[in-house]
Amino acid sequence: MEQTLGYAVKDNPQPAYPENATDFRYRAGDGAKGSDVNCPKTHEDPVPSTSPTAPRTPTPTVDPLRVWFRIIRLHRRATNTVAAELKALGLSIPQFDLLSTLTEQEGLSQQELAERLYVTKGNVSGLLDRMVEADLVERRAIPGDRRSNALYLTAKGRALAEQGIAVQRAYVQSTLGALPPEDLADLERIVLAWRERARAAEEETLARLRR
Repeated sequence: MEQTLGYAVKDNPQPAYPENATDFRYRAGDGAKGSDVNCPKTHEDPVPSTSPTAPRTPTPTVDPLRVWFRIIRLHRRATNTVAAELKALGLSIPQFDLLSTLTEQEGLSQQELAERLYVTKGNVSGLLDRMVEADLVERRAIPGDRRSNALYLTAKGRALAEQGIAVQRAYVQSTLGALPPEDLADLERIVLAWRERARAAEEETLARLRR
């Protein structure tokens, strides 16, 4: 027997509790069958300090520009992945954006559609022409307005839009949807706060440039 740190230790010490014990409790083998007993402790657990002078972990400093680049790269990665899936359906990202927008509201004018897509009316014009030719979208006359047409999905266009939306939903669910609910709630709160600041910055910039 040797002395170590004030404790008597045998050459082949027996474990303080059975090897198959889990956590701090185990099933008693020599007592009442099926009863639980507390696992003996060899030392006291440390008690958390309640001193008001206890050091706190400082909040790390994060560079907003670094976060910005992470978001840009993440957006590109997600877009590339979804674009590959849509390509298998015969759709490009701009085509899918147009079709999915019309699933939310049909009867939009070309100008209204362009505003929802954050592009100019001229940019959406050529895209619309090709989608009308492909029998995905149809233009209908607006009574009393000879200069504009209302845009509607054809049966073929709606079916293709629904397939694209299913692809998008599956990707989002397998990535963003896999986050813990509390993390997702925090992320939404942060994005909404950022959106408000971005809107204010946009209005301020446009007002300054008009001067």
